[in-house]
Amino acid sequence: MTTNPQPPLPIDTSKAHPARVYDWLLGGKGNYPVDEAVGEKLPPEARDAARQNRQFMHRAAAWLAMQGIDQFLDIGTGIPTEPNLHQIVQNLVPSAKVVYTDNDPIVLRHAEALLISGPGGATDYIQADVRDPAAIVQHARHILEFDRPIALSLIALIHFITDEQDAHGIVRALIDTLPSGSYLILSHAASDLFPELAERVVDEYAKGGIQLAFRTRAEVERFFDGLVLVPPGLVTATDWFTSPRDPEPEDSGIYAGVARIR
Repeated sequence: MTTNPQPPLPIDTSKAHPARVYDWLLGGKGNYPVDEAVGEKLPPEARDAARQNRQFMHRAAAWLAMQGIDQFLDIGTGIPTEPNLHQIVQNLVPSAKVVYTDNDPIVLRHAEALLISGPGGATDYIQADVRDPAAIVQHARHILEFDRPIALSLIALIHFITDEQDAHGIVRALIDTLPSGSYLILSHAASDLFPELAERVVDEYAKGGIQLAFRTRAEVERFFDGLVLVPPGLVTATDWFTSPRDPEPEDSGIYAGVARIR
């Protein structure tokens, strides 16, 4: 089932939005010319990064479902692209509950049509901003049981939060609400793997009015402070496998990791 429908809010098509640019990079149709204009100026590796992020999310969510995790809080959902997280986990755990969150009104419109749970589980969607973690958690408590393990999914989101906006503090505030045995799934664009390419991407997004904060490996690793990283640890998105990996190696400018909350 899907719960708690929300009233439609106006969509600002005069400014590019990260969720819609990401949708364009994935080949979706939930974007506008202003978003396409940003996407077209990005290097082709940006499309690869979007695909690699999705594939990492699929693998990580499936692995957690196989470990028995049946509650997921996915922040920075983006415009739904099948298979969505709830489809991955409910295929393995039909009773799984998933709460999606994004701050673009267009995601809500797509969510109500596409983020439909299987009959045994539940999905919900809240329009909210990760910079207000308390509001997200307050809503999520209506669906998720915060006395049982929850997987917090932050896929390709936190590099849109600057240090001045306290990116590490925001992630810590979310983690601190979760019980022992929960997990953090996080992917984040790297500033130090392909520096010239990263600088170009940051510049093109900035021209579209979107601020990015790519980070070094050490800076990304700080998001996992105090947590127990699941093997293979903090690696590139294309290297994160819990079973034999694909035979064809692929470069990636994205760090990715899954960690258990003590």
